[in-house]
Amino acid sequence: MCGRFASFRNAQDVVDDIAIAELAEDARLLPPSWNVAPTDDVRIVVERPARTPGRPGTGEITRSLRLARWGLVPSWAKDPSGGARMINARVETLLDKPAFAKPLAVRRCLVPADGYFEWRALPLPAGAKPTAKAPKQPYWIHRDGEPVLFAGLYEFWRAGRDAPWLVSTTIVTTAAAPSMAHLHDRMPVALPSSAWDAWLDPAVGAEQAAGLLTDPVDEFALRPVTSLVSSVRNNGPSLLDEDPAPADADPPA
Repeated sequence: MCGRFASFRNAQDVVDDIAIAELAEDARLLPPSWNVAPTDDVRIVVERPARTPGRPGTGEITRSLRLARWGLVPSWAKDPSGGARMINARVETLLDKPAFAKPLAVRRCLVPADGYFEWRALPLPAGAKPTAKAPKQPYWIHRDGEPVLFAGLYEFWRAGRDAPWLVSTTIVTTAAAPSMAHLHDRMPVALPSSAWDAWLDPAVGAEQAAGLLTDPVDEFALRPVTSLVSSVRNNGPSLLDEDPAPADADPPA
């Protein structure tokens, strides 16, 4: 799964990395975060027709950087509270699960990040009760300064005809690659640059888009970090500092 990530790169750098034509003002002003949590606002890259007065959906396809709330809210939801449970979309269910099938066909996005966090479950200490909660070691997973772009889906929801639209997003996850399985059995789908254009292209159908998810980026650097990242109240660059005394006696390479 992907339950926390970091996004601190300057918005203009993201624009330059991905050849974005339009930068929404709220996306430009979003402050950096080293501990992005479910229901937080995040930046997403989308390709949609430019707005044409009186002719919606007919303008030139434009790549833009916009904001969305992390946690997908299906268009038919009674309220947005369930979005916190849909921060991830399993690649195995994209074509079949109603909440994901339509966005996969027509509303795909990229979620820019600088890396993400995962918690490795550790063995119980000697003498611990079998019912004791297993300790976990958090890890910072990144690409040594290279941008990470997660495959995502987005959706529109509103409470009523005259209510404002809520844009929400989810990050696609898949079974962990062999190089990452010792850390966790799932990982987010980080798309290689060769797949960005096709994933965003609204002319690409759902089946073809799903095929782009079969070869995600799986070369990451791993660093044990302290449990400070486990609390959403904590934020700042220090969350990426190496844990001086990790509980993991056999850390992943």
